[in-house]
Amino acid sequence: MVVAELAFSANDLANVRFAVSPMWEVAPSFRLLTSNTAHPVHRPWIEQTRSRVLAAGLDRGWLAELIGPSGYVPDFLTPAPALPAPAPAAEWDAIRASSPDRVRRDLDHLARHQGHLGPRLSSLRADPAGRLAKVVQEIETYWELALAPYWARIRAVLDADVFHRARTVAEHGAGRLFNDLHPTMSWDDNALRLVRRKRNMPRPSVGSGLLLIPSAFTGPGLRTQVSPPDPPQLAYPARGVGALWQTRPTTGSRALTPVLGRSRTLLLTELDTPASTTELAHRTGLSPAGVSQYLTALRDAGLVSAHRAGRSVLYARTAVAESLLDAVSG
Repeated sequence: MVVAELAFSANDLANVRFAVSPMWEVAPSFRLLTSNTAHPVHRPWIEQTRSRVLAAGLDRGWLAELIGPSGYVPDFLTPAPALPAPAPAAEWDAIRASSPDRVRRDLDHLARHQGHLGPRLSSLRADPAGRLAKVVQEIETYWELALAPYWARIRAVLDADVFHRARTVAEHGAGRLFNDLHPTMSWDDNALRLVRRKRNMPRPSVGSGLLLIPSAFTGPGLRTQVSPPDPPQLAYPARGVGALWQTRPTTGSRALTPVLGRSRTLLLTELDTPASTTELAHRTGLSPAGVSQYLTALRDAGLVSAHRAGRSVLYARTAVAESLLDAVSG
């Protein structure tokens, strides 16, 4: 059994921070979606999104070559978040800005894992600056099809995890935080020990501090990334993921009817699963024109978001709408 050790000075401990990262959801979710394997937690999401992703040809593109069914994922796809919760576009900008040397180093590492690089990745290695824009364009497409309509729900789970961990630190200290984070981690004698990591993490070669990233799709194990001068990153399964896709009770939604109207309230409750105007009209019995009008009003009020999915548009509840429904159902 291999045990890696990451030592902490007082300065390192002072620079431990959390971040919610869209790109740390892209890589493991894409791997899961294209693996054709069943998953006890994410099955509802897979059933809703796989056909859209396959129809867009993403299983035959850049991401499919960069993110294989197992093993190493190039580090430039998961840049260290500069903020506690960067917007997706900020992380895509960071990928575009990756240095050519870093891209080539990561692709060489990937080639050692896979045995070779195909023509597409070979062209990326030859011209990172010119080809990264195509990679990011595909990431944007995947995000809109598979994650953006669900981001408010996913983000709520990740934020709740960070809140819980921060409270643990406040009440019990950093040692309890690390000991509770994952079964393969432990804190002892100013060092973090990780079981089953292939390489050690000596402080001089990994950078200062530590970036902790809760993830809905990483799991059941941990993922670590060491890319100096950035702090080492550690992605771990977020608490509450098991209930992520469960249908939420809307028993109290009738209280919203006098405020929003019956039809708008009905549409909000139906959007527990993102849907198009046509799907919502079929489910509710409302006319497509009426659904479109009500959705526009809900969107203008910040309760619904719209996401392009091929030729159609998917509508989803925003975090504001989720909080509103939680308040009247509590």
